[in-house]
Amino acid sequence: MSKSLGTGCELFDSVAHRLMTWQVHEGSGLTVRASAPEVAPDAIVVLGIRLGPLSLTAPCRVVYVIGEADRRGFAYGTLPGHPESGEEVFVVAISAAGEVTGSTRAFSRPASRLARLGGPLTSRMQVRATVAYLDAMTG
Repeated sequence: MSKSLGTGCELFDSVAHRLMTWQVHEGSGLTVRASAPEVAPDAIVVLGIRLGPLSLTAPCRVVYVIGEADRRGFAYGTLPGHPESGEEVFVVAISAAGEVTGSTRAFSRPASRLARLGGPLTSRMQVRATVAYLDAMTG
């Protein structure tokens, strides 16, 4: 899923900074405990997810970082204890015309009994999380 965020190098740099310092995840409503203040290969992040009376943790490891002049971002893979098994990538890009776009893409399958029981609700929650990440890219 992608979203146009606006235009300009200043916006691109700002969104990239927010993304690479876990602020996008925090801004989407998650709690974040990371092994490093900035995203780096092999960094571990434990995301906290509140679902009504339930509180879940979702540990992940950064598997790669994108540091190109016109694209910044990273991907993480889930670790044991995460309700899902898969990977997710987060990218902010700027076009030659200066348009800034945020995107996130995920593939996963249920890894816990709770996620399997969630069925369609789990899928809706993933879409909701994706929208929240994209909304949080601009603060």
